Amino acid sequence: MIKKTPEKILIVKPSSLGDVVHSLPFLDSLRACFPKAGIHWVIAKGLEGLLEGHPMINRLIIIDKDRWKRFSDLRGTMRELRDLFTELKQERYDIVVDLQGLLRSGMITMSTGARVRIGFDEAREGSRNCYTRRVKGGRDIHAVDRYLRIAEALGCDTENVTFPFPLRAATVDNPLRDEKDYIVIVPGARWNTKIWPAEGFGRLAAMLSLKSVVVGSKGDALIAEEVVKASGGKAVSLAGRTTLAELVDIMRNAGLVISNDSGPMHIAAGFHVPVVAIFGPTSPLRTGPYGKGHAVITSDVRCSPCFKKTCRDLLCMKGISVDDVYEKVREILASPTM
Repeated sequence: MIKKTPEKILIVKPSSLGDVVHSLPFLDSLRACFPKAGIHWVIAKGLEGLLEGHPMINRLIIIDKDRWKRFSDLRGTMRELRDLFTELKQERYDIVVDLQGLLRSGMITMSTGARVRIGFDEAREGSRNCYTRRVKGGRDIHAVDRYLRIAEALGCDTENVTFPFPLRAATVDNPLRDEKDYIVIVPGARWNTKIWPAEGFGRLAAMLSLKSVVVGSKGDALIAEEVVKASGGKAVSLAGRTTLAELVDIMRNAGLVISNDSGPMHIAAGFHVPVVAIFGPTSPLRTGPYGKGHAVITSDVRCSPCFKKTCRDLLCMKGISVDDVYEKVREILASPTM
């Protein structure tokens, strides 16, 4: 509980896409609790499109965290960090919340010099030592509910969970925009171990009555083309051809989303769009599609979830058949709410 009403608050949550989406209910709760406070957000370069123009955020602070990893530009990185830390300290934040819980975010949090610096008790890489107050988040809990525990610690109401996405007009040339309903397929993921075979997505699209649009980053373009080829023309690809804001609009208007454990999957769930999610090495309990009306498919292997980014066998993903996914999709499409 905060005794003094804060005038300025900083949220440190640079990445990843899914994690930033999971943080939106925290933002909603925080804004309702402190309606007059200025709220700033530290976001990673490349993800700012998700939050730009957000009415609940007064300022976005964009950091190039991927560049910081390159030792070849260590001198430039140190200069950039020094300037960032100086800038943040001059802001005189009353409260700083670290939702990332890593060394880099902990250092950013501590650099502000704020009297109240809050993070998770189980934060990693020594970042917990950068806080003046630690909150028990827990491990076997969904990320959305975990972040909301910090909101509760600040005295905020967390009963109604809402994902406040900024509203924008769609500008992307979506070839399925005029369809009454269309399905979105998300065949990519940040980890190779989280990717179900592209051929499986394509064969699935070929079996469905509704047309499908395949989305993803530029790095997912080849996988997306494999899906289109295997679909026999039932799917079209927009992978690598949309901005983040345009991707949000595509997910917002979808009738159903079929996805690996990915950021776009969480955007869809935030809009209450039904999701059929394919999970292997990660835990649906922690990062599954949030809310009701979704279906999660896993294979019955003992090693899952292992949370590994590399694997020789990928039994957890190979053990999921096209028929397994199709049955879940068919059930959702046949439900009265569709």
